Amino acid sequence: MHGAKAALTPQAGDAVPASVEFEVNGTAVLCDRSGVLLLADSGVLVVSDLHLEKGAAFARRGLMLPPYDTAATLARLGEAIARFNPRMVISLGDSFHDRVGSQFLPEHYRDALKALQQGREWTWIEGNHDPDIPVGLEGAWCSELHVDNLVFRHEPVRGAADGEIAGHLHPTARVVRRGKGVRRACFASDGKRLLMPAFGSTTGGLELRHPAMRGLFVQSQLVAHLLGRERLYSIAFNRMNG
Repeated sequence: MHGAKAALTPQAGDAVPASVEFEVNGTAVLCDRSGVLLLADSGVLVVSDLHLEKGAAFARRGLMLPPYDTAATLARLGEAIARFNPRMVISLGDSFHDRVGSQFLPEHYRDALKALQQGREWTWIEGNHDPDIPVGLEGAWCSELHVDNLVFRHEPVRGAADGEIAGHLHPTARVVRRGKGVRRACFASDGKRLLMPAFGSTTGGLELRHPAMRGLFVQSQLVAHLLGRERLYSIAFNRMNG
């Protein structure tokens, strides 16, 4: 598992507790079952693909989705921030589902975001859904950010693996146990690059075997850390079936 170690003692089989820690390009990272990444030494919390206001974006195009995605996503993000109390948060692109999402963000959601930002640094990374700086919110904005031996950007760049932390592809993994298939969002890393799971409450995903993932990882070193309700499940890619 490219040097992966559980934050607590594994209970059984592939199951590991709520967080798992390993190195990406020589920097210690901690993946949490909530879908956030933590750089404990730097006090940085990373979250990707919030896709806030996805329901509103669909409604503007005449397509109806339940309008609760932003509330649910912000509530989960608030829980993670309260738990880890980071000095800095990096939102790794596609923070809003479209480029006017922040402009039309309802005030109660804007106030909730501002409360999460209070007392800490906040960096918005440019995404393909939201290529402009958020309107009416604090924080720095950039296309990529370098911290320690890592580079944070929204879309993975082929051939630029060392230390890259990216989102965009919403990785998922599927495993079969006792004849039943289970598909979950996951962190995916081979020790050089890490792809973040989508954090948004109504986001889909691409399996690690999807052609869009081809060439991003050294498959013999690739491990998927699947998000469970109470823990992560760390499974080597070459042990997955289906």
